[in-house]
Amino acid sequence: MKHAIRLKIGPATFRIGSTWPQPIAQLAQLYAAYPDVSDAVADFTVRLQPTGFARRWLRPSIFITGDHGLADAAPMSLAHGLLAAEMGMNLQMALGWRRHLLLHASSVEKDGRALVMTGESGSGKSTLAALLGERGWRLMGDEFALLDLDSGMILPFPRLVSLKNQAIDVVTAAVGPERMGPLLRATAKGDIRHMVPRADAVRRMGEGAKPALLLFPRFGHAADVRPLGQGEIFMRLTQASTNYVTLGERSFTALTRFVTQVPARAIDFPSGEAAFDMVDRLWEALA
Repeated sequence: MKHAIRLKIGPATFRIGSTWPQPIAQLAQLYAAYPDVSDAVADFTVRLQPTGFARRWLRPSIFITGDHGLADAAPMSLAHGLLAAEMGMNLQMALGWRRHLLLHASSVEKDGRALVMTGESGSGKSTLAALLGERGWRLMGDEFALLDLDSGMILPFPRLVSLKNQAIDVVTAAVGPERMGPLLRATAKGDIRHMVPRADAVRRMGEGAKPALLLFPRFGHAADVRPLGQGEIFMRLTQASTNYVTLGERSFTALTRFVTQVPARAIDFPSGEAAFDMVDRLWEALA
């Protein structure tokens, strides 16, 4: 396509092409500190193209496609082109990645050990990971945690952190506007703004960490910590994986090892400060 960029995020390399220059220019700005892979062979291709000939100019409308796509995906406004590119990369990983078990989870690292957090959209896991990344932890990823099938290590996938609605102001106040992307208003999930990870997260995105604690966070409730049975944990993680079934027996073995070796808790928290205190106490006690 006329406008294109190559990006390396963790172990994956993407080629993103677009009919319009705006999404590519935004990606180039926000991923400027990432490795230069302009000559690399891409693992995946993402294409942002018009839904019809006239829609290139008249009310421009983006259809996300690439090596893997969803035929019934809703088109997106050109004003949300950055979000479309990010969704396109996530879609390629979700449907095409086979080297690791993918968990829809956020993860951070401290002293060579990883804290993994998973839950439904709106649970607060992305916001919590972003803020922990500003408080002495290394942000490893917001969208996917990559579980190595052989070693059991968590590998980083530190793409831009997607923040929604009320979380935008909270994280912007913590990191400053210079590391924040444009505000995308009125998307299908409300207002969205992307945060650029800290330089150390990008520099060390080839370094994995041993999983030491698994949390199922839930924002907006009175503070509470609950243990979970291994059967429930296993079920939740299979539901949080996009390639568990595809990887077959190897994914079962890797996930069984993860569930039996990594302590897990469900936590409810009413605020960021309450969550930080709970994480610190659980990390000290269990990890």
